[in-house]
Formats: sequence, structure tokens, C-alpha cells
Amino acid sequence: MTTTINKEQKNPNVPNKQEHNQTCLSSAERDGLRPKGNVPNLRFPEFEGEWEKCKLGDASEFSKERVNTQNLSSDNYVATENMLQDYQGFIEASSVPTNTNVVKFNKGDVLLSNIRPYLKKVWFADKNGGCSADVFVFKALSACIPDFLHYIIANDRFINFAMSGAKGVKMPRGDKEQMKTYEIGLPSIEEQKKIATLLQLLDERIATQNKIIDKLQSLIKGTAHKVSQQGKPNTRLSECLLCTSSTLQESDVAELGAYPVYGANGIVGYLDTYNTTSEAIYIIKDGSGVGTVSYVNGKCSATGTLNILQANEGFSLRYLYFMLKVFGFEPYKTGMAIPHIYFKDYGKAKIYCPNYELQNKYANLLYEIEQKATIEQKILDNLCSQKQFLLRQMFI
Repeated sequence: MTTTINKEQKNPNVPNKQEHNQTCLSSAERDGLRPKGNVPNLRFPEFEGEWEKCKLGDASEFSKERVNTQNLSSDNYVATENMLQDYQGFIEASSVPTNTNVVKFNKGDVLLSNIRPYLKKVWFADKNGGCSADVFVFKALSACIPDFLHYIIANDRFINFAMSGAKGVKMPRGDKEQMKTYEIGLPSIEEQKKIATLLQLLDERIATQNKIIDKLQSLIKGTAHKVSQQGKPNTRLSECLLCTSSTLQESDVAELGAYPVYGANGIVGYLDTYNTTSEAIYIIKDGSGVGTVSYVNGKCSATGTLNILQANEGFSLRYLYFMLKVFGFEPYKTGMAIPHIYFKDYGKAKIYCPNYELQNKYANLLYEIEQKATIEQKILDNLCSQKQFLLRQMFI
């Protein structure tokens, strides 16, 4: 039997939505329970009947139109470089090719970056424009409304399918012909509209949550910058901090273990040993994220791509962490293809360090704001989990 969505159901004894969704999903996956026929697990009660099974190539086509870049601007030119990961859309392009024809897209088309599809760079176009050859443009056909097509493409299930046919190791690219064979289910146009509207409302809430987090992060950086200007730089970083490095490689870590291992992209695995015993600052010392700062507290490990910084006596590590978040690493970067920073270089720079009591006062103020941002991030993660649940359960 298909589970229905009933907006009038308000039973205080029922668990919250996330707990209920996770319970339903886990039990369905465990017991192998699915509705009979071509219908989704989760459905609005006013709709019935089976969905039509077809291929993605039956519901959409790739754009063949072209547009000259003379008619484009940085606001409506899309390349894989200015598309955002995890279905977050795109940002303004840093440059536009000169006087050349590129793929045209229209409002309502769905754009997918075809370089490393696993990055989930998908954008539902809200304007007309043009894009590079490494961006695929899907146009909805009559049986599928554009909004519904968007959620077929911006879906982990489709991304996994695209990756299964991708070619190349370092820079895998998806295959158009293979994508056309992706099996989908299409309900009536009215049901498509209702599903898309629900997901759009959730997307709007996610966008609002992202703005809340962005404002808090801006507040942290703005406040930290203001603190750093409260007095003249008076202390070298090498006087405040002790720097060590690790020889640990990502290939050395395991999926299971007692202690987390951090790399350039956060936690990369686990080990039963650790190279950091208490609080520390981790700084990416090479690669695209060079200069990115994070704070850890407790037993854990860092890979060789990170500097491990710990405070000398008389200095607050948390204060130094916030000062490094607004520190200018740019003058200390070396290397062209792969940028590096070395503590022996940036350690010579001076920052403003007041007395220990004042350091803690500033650090506590900034930490409170950061904790608020952490709470808001958890809310965002829950919203994204809810969306992924709906995408799994409301589509076939």
C-alpha cells in the first residue's frame, strides 16, 4: 500500500517528521516493502493509478541551440567552474569567452556540469543564457514539466547512474547516450506539479537557512577582523604557536576506528591511534584550499596536508584560531600549479595579541557566535536529509 501525505494529520503522539521518515525508510528498506506496481512509496492522497515508466530520453532532450558570447554577460554565462556543488546553483562567472558560439539555455532548462558529475553541480535555470560544452542542458518535453525534470536530475539516484557510465579517472565525464537510458517514472502533469511545488517550498526553506548561516559566518569574520584591528600587531605567530606536521596519508586511514582523522576536506576516516591529544588548529598547507583554518578539540589525527598548530604558554588557542580565520595568507603562498604555505614564512608575521584575559574575552564572544552557526548548520543538514528522503520516496 502506498503511504499518503495528509496535511490535516496532526497527532501529537506521532514522532517528528525526520524521526518518522527515517523509521519508515529503514523499515521499508529492511523488509523490502514497496507498493505494488509503478507507484512511489510516498504519495499525495488525491492521486492514484500507476506512473508511466520510460527513459529520460523520452521526457527530455539535450539543447542543440547555440548563442554567441557577445550576447552574454558574466551573469548568464555558465561554466563548470562557476557552478556550485551539491545542487546549490551557480555564481557569477569570472570571465566570458570572446566572440564564440556556445550552448544556449532558456529559463526552465536544467543544467548539469558533466566534469566529475559526483560533485552534483546542477542548476534549474531562472533566466536565458549560454554555457560551456562541459555543461549539459536538459530541456523538458511535453510529458514532463520542467520543475519535475529538475528534481529527476538533481537527485542522488540520477547522479549515481551518471557516474556509472562516466569515462576517465581524474576528470570523469558522463555519457549523453547513457544518460538518455536512465529509467524514470512519470505521473500525470497535475501530480508532477504538486510534487515539484512541495520540493520547491523545501528548497526555499533551505535557501533561507543558507542565508542565516552565511550572515553568521560574515558576523564572525567581521568581528574577528575588528578585534584584530584593536591594537598594533605586536606578536609574531611563531611566538604564539608551535607548528608540527604529520606523515599520515589518507591511504593509511580506515573506515572504522576510535578516533577521527582530518584531511583537507574534513574527516577522511578513522584510526585507533591519534597524533593530536587536545585542542589544536589545523591549517591546509597545500592544494586548492591552502590557508583554510579549522579548530579541533580532543583526540584525533591530521594527515600530512595539514599544519598542526598548538598554543604556547600565555596564549589562547581559540583566540589565535579566530585571528587566523581573517589572516592574509596570500603573500606567503608559493608554487604555481599546487600552492603551498610554510610556517617558517607566515610564522614571521605579527598579529595583535592583547593580554591573556582579553584574548579569552574576545575568543568567548566569537565562540558563542560560532556555536550559533553550528546549530543552524545542523538545522540545514536536517532539512537536506528531509529533502533527500522525499526524493527517494516520491520518485520511482
